[in-house]
Amino acid sequence: MALPAFATEVHFLRWLPMEGGRMAFSCSLTRCGALIGVFVGISAGCLLAVPAHALPAGGAVTRPAAAVDHVHDFDMFFGTWHSKQRRLKERLAGSTAWEEFDGTQVVRPLLDGRGNMTENVFTMPDGTVHRGVTLRAFDPESQRWSIWWLDGNHPTSIDVPVVGSFENGVGTFYSDDTFDGKPIKVRFQWSHMTHTTLQWEQAYSPDGGKTWETNWVAYFTRTR
Repeated sequence: MALPAFATEVHFLRWLPMEGGRMAFSCSLTRCGALIGVFVGISAGCLLAVPAHALPAGGAVTRPAAAVDHVHDFDMFFGTWHSKQRRLKERLAGSTAWEEFDGTQVVRPLLDGRGNMTENVFTMPDGTVHRGVTLRAFDPESQRWSIWWLDGNHPTSIDVPVVGSFENGVGTFYSDDTFDGKPIKVRFQWSHMTHTTLQWEQAYSPDGGKTWETNWVAYFTRTR
């Protein structure tokens, strides 16, 4: 082993007197070389002793990737949009009849970027105007967004929020709610997103998420 060799070389280290009472360190070049060799040997041995599984593939030491901060998930939504809306006339009733109408959406940031709101104006098939507000708020600890819907026709109540975030360009949000007095799961999904286009879908599940019925689809085009 290298350690006993190190011990036998220590007596070659010495201090030499110099002018003015100072002392100088001296050793045999050969002996110092032996000491340096010992230190190098010990260091190399420690490195080789690291288990292979403790190093990443290729032997390179890498830092873990930084976690994604979802606070910016909705930043690209800010602005004004025109939308084409398709909605099932009856939900969870086996209906295949859809109604179509247009909408305008204005999205603004709130809470210093940790929230935002969408003011919605819909022109219904019968010509009436329907208004509502979408409110979104971000939780930095869970890295998830909560989304509430306030219906202008029922301004004294607000829907149960759907909660989620975006992954790989798709935003998925869930909640537990009721429909016609029965428990359901609700899913919002944002997809097909570019700077000028967006797609949103709403779906209900009456069986705990085993099956889903999409009952509302909206296609957005940026106007400003």
